[in-house]
Amino acid sequence: MITDIIAAKDAALADIEAAASLEDIVALTTRYAGKKGELSALKKQLGGLDSIEEKKAAGAAVNDAMSAVDVALDARRVVLSASALAAQVENERLDLTEFMGAPTRGHAHLATQAWERLEDVFVGLGFRVAEGPEVETDWHNFEALNMPIGHPARGEWDTLFVDHVPPGGEPGSTVLRTHTSPVQIRTMLAEEPPIYIVAPGRVFRRDTPDSTHMPVFHQIEGLVIDRNITMADLAGTIDAFTKAYFGPGFNSRLRPSYFPFTEPSAEFDIQRPDGSWIELGGSGMVHPNVLRAGGLDPEEWSGFAFGFGIDRMAIMRHGVADIREMFADDIRFLEQF
Repeated sequence: MITDIIAAKDAALADIEAAASLEDIVALTTRYAGKKGELSALKKQLGGLDSIEEKKAAGAAVNDAMSAVDVALDARRVVLSASALAAQVENERLDLTEFMGAPTRGHAHLATQAWERLEDVFVGLGFRVAEGPEVETDWHNFEALNMPIGHPARGEWDTLFVDHVPPGGEPGSTVLRTHTSPVQIRTMLAEEPPIYIVAPGRVFRRDTPDSTHMPVFHQIEGLVIDRNITMADLAGTIDAFTKAYFGPGFNSRLRPSYFPFTEPSAEFDIQRPDGSWIELGGSGMVHPNVLRAGGLDPEEWSGFAFGFGIDRMAIMRHGVADIREMFADDIRFLEQF
């Protein structure tokens, strides 16, 4: 009988190895491993053996055969399942590649180009680049810049508040920065003068998008802190920047203005070769209160600051009529630059 068991086991293993589909495995499981399968039928014949020793030997052989068949069925099932899944994936695969013609190399976005070019110009003038967080405390964004709670200038910023309360802070004291000026405060608190930095970055205001405004845009600010800094240094720096960025045919001027973080304050304009003037940004001498907030003594240190929009610079340089075009992700527009 053991010879019959071994023969049945070998036949079962051969059939399992030859199985070509999961349906074949289901059929072979019923044929060999089920309660009414061929191996179970052999087990029922054990009662007809003469001696206990023969029954034990034959029973052990049947159990070994059934275990071997179960292992073989499981192994073949895994292989066929993987093959079936791969076939299904290949059959259902979709080619979502958008045909764009001959491949071309990408390039930096228009705003990024302006950002990097401005950095290069200011680094060439002796400045270094500083960075700060886009999510700021009310203190860094307003109070340290001489705009305490209730200051009327706060109403001009259309601030976006973040639902986060910092340790020791009050609800509503965390904002998306409305300008890059907080970087000036952080730099003064972290470093000893002299300080010569520019701080480019993304800023946020609750503006409705139109041809000249976006709720998310880019600014660059400059800060100089040293001994005996005057408005003449500011005017000279603005003029040097104008000629370095726009070319030797451009000039600059300062016009009296007001900003809470500078005193005196000035708007600065650039004059194009055709004689027309364009307002570019704001500037002025750093207010003594701002110096004190930065941990500096205004009796010992003085400085100037200036800032303007990077996106505006890109628009002016390339003659773009609508700022929204820069962020519409229209490749027909972007590939022009």
